[in-house]
Amino acid sequence: MILRSLLCSLLVFSSLHASVIGTSKPAESITAVRIAALPAKDRAVWIAYLQRSERQMRADRAALAAERTGGGPEPTLPKESFSARTMPLDRDAAWYGSDEARHIADVIVSFQTPGGGWSKNLNMSGEPRARGQSYTTDNISKYLGPDDFDAPKDPHWNYVSTLDNDATNTELHFLAKVAGATPGAAGEPYRASFLRGVRYLLAAQFPNGGWPQVWPLEGGYHDAITYNDNAVTESAEVLTAVAAGKGDYAFVPAELRQQAGTSAARALKCILATQVIVNGQRTIWAQQHDALTLAPVAGRNFEPAALSSGESTDILLYLMQMPHPSPEVVAAVQAGVKWLQDAEVKNHAWVGGRNTPGGRHLEPKAGAEPIWARYYSIDKGMPIFGDRDKTIHDDVNELTLERRNGYAWFGNGPRQALDAYAAWSESHVHSAAH
Repeated sequence: MILRSLLCSLLVFSSLHASVIGTSKPAESITAVRIAALPAKDRAVWIAYLQRSERQMRADRAALAAERTGGGPEPTLPKESFSARTMPLDRDAAWYGSDEARHIADVIVSFQTPGGGWSKNLNMSGEPRARGQSYTTDNISKYLGPDDFDAPKDPHWNYVSTLDNDATNTELHFLAKVAGATPGAAGEPYRASFLRGVRYLLAAQFPNGGWPQVWPLEGGYHDAITYNDNAVTESAEVLTAVAAGKGDYAFVPAELRQQAGTSAARALKCILATQVIVNGQRTIWAQQHDALTLAPVAGRNFEPAALSSGESTDILLYLMQMPHPSPEVVAAVQAGVKWLQDAEVKNHAWVGGRNTPGGRHLEPKAGAEPIWARYYSIDKGMPIFGDRDKTIHDDVNELTLERRNGYAWFGNGPRQALDAYAAWSESHVHSAAH
């Protein structure tokens, strides 16, 4: 651990030592068979969770099928877009009472699934969902190969309700703002939709406090505790706001506020429990963790089971914004920040682009600002990189050009956590728990 930065410079980025160091294995789904292998005290809650997911899946499918009776042509898929960009959360309060904002809220309500969540990549500023129209656009990757980790079990039913790409939580924030600016009967559809969305988050939460990427469960890595795209922390933030019951959230019934507060507390316990420990030392977090074992697991073919600097940065920022952090939270932050400090990649730059000769690549550059790899091996803390064929490499320059150009293998995002820690640590000097 102490020598990580030195090893990065001497070994990982030297073509003399580059090699394929492994192959990613698919994440396991949550199944009754796996649950049966858990300690007896844990089985009942997980079986209940799995059955709840299965019931909701059947209900969601049945609702869409009921809309499509009559023999008419199936409506075209919704227009694809960057959902979050069509639901701005940074306008002044008055704008959320405008016709434009209410149109977006109406479209949001129209795309809410029977279970209460939303899909991703929808244009919420466009047309409302038509009767019988899919809840989701085409989210199937054009790069799917044999036994691809991202291949859906049903090509016509994937990412129907999800926390991926900021979905569901962005809709909830937007609806709360519009509901707050639309008192009386006119705002009731937005308040009702919001409450259904909160209940979706409560239903989708794992017994251990995490959240899957997709719920009802879709299988594979989608069933893992998902820190990617801040699925866990964004859900916890929504529920924390609900629990506080102030401002735009004041309309939430007291019982639901209490449930939201309990849920947010469970999410924190999950975050602390999944911080990876190596040789007795706390490190950072993975992009996703198995829901039953808490072990790091792979995502897509090129996303290995590894320590992830980006997701860990977001988790640390979330922990540092807590008003009264416990000693356990302080210890987690201190350990995570120290790990990121040790993991800096110095005197190298991530250069080039899609349209430049050689594409994106890492090259030596004396005095370059520190950057971080997206993934680090769990055992040695060394940068690692995945390709579409599931191979894992220790040299990013060995990846295929498509994958090297198409993913953020290096960045300076962790600098945010280190800068925030410099100020945060001055106010949190009490001893961390040991």
